[in-house]
Amino acid sequence: MNFTTVRLWVRATWLAYLTVFYNLIEGLVSVYFGWKDESLSLFGFGIDSFIESLSASGIIVMLHRIRNNEESAHPRYERLALRITAISFWILGIGLLYGIVNNILHKEEPVTTIPGIVITLLSIVFMMFLYTAKIRVGKKLNSAPIIADARCGLVCVYLSVVVLAASLLYHFFHIPYIDAFGAAGVAYFSFKEGIEAYQKSNHPEACNDCCK
Repeated sequence: MNFTTVRLWVRATWLAYLTVFYNLIEGLVSVYFGWKDESLSLFGFGIDSFIESLSASGIIVMLHRIRNNEESAHPRYERLALRITAISFWILGIGLLYGIVNNILHKEEPVTTIPGIVITLLSIVFMMFLYTAKIRVGKKLNSAPIIADARCGLVCVYLSVVVLAASLLYHFFHIPYIDAFGAAGVAYFSFKEGIEAYQKSNHPEACNDCCK
């Protein structure tokens, strides 16, 4: 492995670590303001960020294995980690659906959606940066897993757009229950990502082609 290739693998690994770190910070801030301002969509967005950090940690393990040219089957703990991720996403989705029904029945609305606007705008910019950087490194290394991971990151961008749209509509037009609709969007992506994670746990050999 020449110096350029080693440097690219190191860059890919640091991008994965950066993904975990950013999602942890984003999750903490989103959960805090989501709880404080009674914004269900922002709160759910924050919990989703924590789960994304767990999922990205699995990518770091995978990158180390690939870099070391380990071609052995996925160990049991990787399957377990994927299933824990899947269950976490499903629990989040169910919790959000309960919150949506509760908010509609009690006519609860967020105090403000300004934090949601700021957080999701930053998320879109940063996640697009990560997507572009990972795609560039993945193509140079001709690595399907890195490219697939980058494409999976686009789900975070879609999720940010959903929450941003709900936050903007409520901030400017005070549309009733729009926060609940935003939370429903988060729930949809949570169930979708949960299904994908569970499918990967049953067929880990197909992970190189996921999210394409």
